Amino acid sequence: MAKINLRGLCKRFEDADVVHDVNLDIDDGEFIVLVGPSGCGKSTTLRMIAGLEAATSGEVRFDGELVNHLPPSQRNVAMVFQSYALYPHMTVARNMAFALEQRNTPKNDIKTIVERAADMLNIKELLGRKPKALSGGQRQRVAMGRAIVRNPDVFLFDEPLSNLDAALRTQMRLEIKKLHQLLKTTVVYVTHDQIEAMTLADRVVVMDKGQIVQVGAPMDVYERPRTRFVAGFIGAPRMNFVPAAVRYGTSRSLELDFGEERWPIPESQVSRFSNYIDKAVEIGIRPEHVTEGMPPGPDIFTFNVTPTVVEPTGADTLVFFSLNGIDVSVRCRPDRRVKVGRPMDLSLDFKRIYLIDPESGLVAQDDSTMSETREAV
Repeated sequence: MAKINLRGLCKRFEDADVVHDVNLDIDDGEFIVLVGPSGCGKSTTLRMIAGLEAATSGEVRFDGELVNHLPPSQRNVAMVFQSYALYPHMTVARNMAFALEQRNTPKNDIKTIVERAADMLNIKELLGRKPKALSGGQRQRVAMGRAIVRNPDVFLFDEPLSNLDAALRTQMRLEIKKLHQLLKTTVVYVTHDQIEAMTLADRVVVMDKGQIVQVGAPMDVYERPRTRFVAGFIGAPRMNFVPAAVRYGTSRSLELDFGEERWPIPESQVSRFSNYIDKAVEIGIRPEHVTEGMPPGPDIFTFNVTPTVVEPTGADTLVFFSLNGIDVSVRCRPDRRVKVGRPMDLSLDFKRIYLIDPESGLVAQDDSTMSETREAV
């Protein structure tokens, strides 16, 4: 295992800064996921850790030792790519054993090591096959086995599940999680899929435009995003963003003004909203934080909507309605027979509303918005 430290890491291609001033500490045995949209610099950061890309500036350290000058072969890392990169003319066993053969490992040891890794990945019966006779999931297991036999200090995964269908991705996420729990090796994993990030990571590193914008435990990042970008990227379905203004109502009580509709702000939440009086604000609401039949409470607001689109998914039903010209999605129980055009009541806990400054994109941080889950994290 290895502890990894990135300090001021930058990568520049001609006139473009692809990665800029990345600072990150990764503990021994930690599972870190770099997540972000295409082009955010996550794969380039991974390749600089591996030594496949030279950093323009900054430091990469393993266990305190500077490794910028070391080639990949001397960093004792193993990388699993999006493309399986298996040798088509070799059997599964030879594909897994090839790196050990290059190290002049004794044949008997190679056989033992390969079979042990194959047992871990449930591919022992495939050792005599060639890649063309394998499914996508089986090929990815072989690629992982080829990395395991090297006994690296660090596993590096570059979007390894992108070529698999949805069912296989779910299965392989489980296998990767089990593997990490068994081997306890440091893992740096790159993905654009926030579901993968949330389910796999000890800590999530959210990147945008070549920079790290937030680092934290998955539920902490989900519950307490610092920026609009993070709030919208983490969570599925994505957070709803609705422009509004905070104004005094006729009775001098504060209200959220959505143009044709106004929501009274509960007294317990007035202090949170008072900084935005007569100012534009963006309201963030996660679909799962709006529901039907919520028990009454001091922070609960119940309102009536007319569904415009209904999407049953089996586990739940996504209902869309219009608020201030924005299509807002909410999650409803699957047994609730929601109909387009038929009004229905929904409830929202005002403590779960996120306040976003439309100019800076920053999410207002307030302890009163912290849920029990967040406090547990």
